[in-house]
Amino acid sequence: MTYSTLITVAQLQTLQAQGQPLMVFDCSFALTQPSLGREQYLQAHLPGAVYADLDQALSAQPGDQAASGGRHPLPSRERFAAWLSSVGFANGMQAVVYDRNGANYCGRLWWMLKWAGHEAVAVLDGGLQHWQAAGLPLEAGNAAAPAPSQFALGTPLRQLSTASDVLQALGQPAVQTVIDARAPARYRGDEEPMDPVAGHIPGALNRLFSTNIAADGRFKPKDLLRAEFDALLQGRDPATVVHQCGSGVSALPNLIAMEVAGYAPTRLFAGSWSEWCSDASRSVERG
Repeated sequence: MTYSTLITVAQLQTLQAQGQPLMVFDCSFALTQPSLGREQYLQAHLPGAVYADLDQALSAQPGDQAASGGRHPLPSRERFAAWLSSVGFANGMQAVVYDRNGANYCGRLWWMLKWAGHEAVAVLDGGLQHWQAAGLPLEAGNAAAPAPSQFALGTPLRQLSTASDVLQALGQPAVQTVIDARAPARYRGDEEPMDPVAGHIPGALNRLFSTNIAADGRFKPKDLLRAEFDALLQGRDPATVVHQCGSGVSALPNLIAMEVAGYAPTRLFAGSWSEWCSDASRSVERG
């Protein structure tokens, strides 16, 4: 069986017991302390999990041909495929991604795999904490290095919006509805700790990324998410939604939650606010 949005701890255990071809990725990270995620991984992770570093593996490096702008520019699909091959991930595998940050970082790898044409990728609902709560074992140190593979790119299954795309559709609600996943104070422009300009893309709606997660650390039920997004959109066509945040990472819980709620896939503006505000000619809204 293929999992393409969420997977429970019990479902992952079943796949492992059946010997299904799969790879688990630990995407734990901290924006203000970039080395912390790897340190946490080395202390404890799901058995066999590969560490996927946001800065090193899931973002373009200096000198690369990036696929987006912003503070965490997307690498090219070709560079990403080369990394997947280097860690032994192959096209016939189920990918399971998790973090210990409320799905704030593992969504990046989930989306990138879809963008690379790979359907069989799911977020471990509840992350590391739910694995631990089930009394299941963890391991420390680096996982054993798998043999390299040859991951082949496919037709993108999720679509990327550029800053030009967003700018061109500005003020056309029938064409584009931007959902900003940043904290309300940053959205309003009351404060901006990460980027040089405060505010938001004109007309953007605000939904903090963590709103999708219930008190138990898992995504909220499908019907509740559907009701919340319907209330946010207020009649706007869900197909017009473009997700953004500060640098294209924490926008993903909103995007995934919409799919959990039963909406068709929506778009990601990966450059997000950090790219948008880097050009003074682009208008900014506050309040």
